[in-house]
Amino acid sequence: MLIAEIISVGTELLFGEIVDSNAAFLARELGARGVTLHRKTVLGDNLDRLTAAITLALSRADLVILGGGLGPTDDDLTREAIAAALNETPREDPIQLAHLRGLYEARGRHMPELNRKQAWLIPSAEALPNPVGTAPGWFARTTRDGHPRLLAALPGPPREMQRMWREQVLPRLPLPDAALVHTTVHTHGIGESNLAELLGDLTRQGNPSVATYARATGVDVRVAASAPTPEEALALQVPALTQVRAALARWTWGEDRQTLAGVVQAALHGRTLGVIEAGSAGVLSTLLADQPGFLDAAVTQDHRRLITLGLTPVTLKGPGLVSEQAARELAGGAREHLGADLGLAVVVQATGDGAGQAHAALSNGEQVALTSVNWPGDAAQLRERAAVAALALAARTLPGWTA
Repeated sequence: MLIAEIISVGTELLFGEIVDSNAAFLARELGARGVTLHRKTVLGDNLDRLTAAITLALSRADLVILGGGLGPTDDDLTREAIAAALNETPREDPIQLAHLRGLYEARGRHMPELNRKQAWLIPSAEALPNPVGTAPGWFARTTRDGHPRLLAALPGPPREMQRMWREQVLPRLPLPDAALVHTTVHTHGIGESNLAELLGDLTRQGNPSVATYARATGVDVRVAASAPTPEEALALQVPALTQVRAALARWTWGEDRQTLAGVVQAALHGRTLGVIEAGSAGVLSTLLADQPGFLDAAVTQDHRRLITLGLTPVTLKGPGLVSEQAARELAGGAREHLGADLGLAVVVQATGDGAGQAHAALSNGEQVALTSVNWPGDAAQLRERAAVAALALAARTLPGWTA
């Protein structure tokens, strides 16, 4: 088993000014190759703290990956911290320095003296070429308590980091002789704790592992298994995955890279879908915007406009705009008045005090399916939940409504 740690470097990451997408990418890459990731750390541009973090990580991990801090300025301290942690002195590498100068001269520019530090190298490290940037990476080999340790330093820009990882770091890693297979089941309409209760002991086993994750579109369940070969890993995963699929079939809308909007699009089978929204600020239409089967939308809270789109005055005066009946009528109106094969409507009322309610309806002219949302949250959360609930309703209902 190869144990890894990721250290993301940059005050801008620590303060949330930039989202750390690199660590997420590396975590997925490591997991797909059977490497066990134990920790992810984010640190600001401070030499002492970086040095201490690298020293600690090397004491417990076989592979330490640092992202960022390889620029030419004084606050780019990754090289200095690695050198201090390994008790080595960096020196300019003439090959790297010539390469850097060539990059600038090829573009008719003079290389600033600040960039000379990007040509540094320590005895235990080799430079990793960066064909799309000026910052070379480092790949160092050392030992701790008699155990070999590997350390990779990668540039911060994602395009540079990902290419260097694939072309330079992966070929240098003693990857475990193991295969990992995983499937993510997407659900909606059941809470994470209720879902975990249904799965029971499945979530407490090690290999295969079954883990739950709350998402904006519902709760995801990831079923993963590792073994020496892909065939053995798959044989280990299938029984657990079969149990998960059976237990959650009522709430499942897709798997792996499928999206709710994409699932709805596929289920339309060439039919068009009209949408009417009241109180949801167009969130549902935004989620559907890139789907070719999405025909048209009416986003409004104006009562007169809604009455022309199918809402009856009786409903408006009785149950009100935010009611199942209003959603039902507007779903029918989405078909008739927007000229679509199917109509989807959502009506939302957010009170601003953490409460609110929403209803959604899907109509094919003969049948109507309904769903409701009544869960605490601010106005933006309620609008998003209502839009997602409407899509989930369509994803679950449309397969039974043949074209």
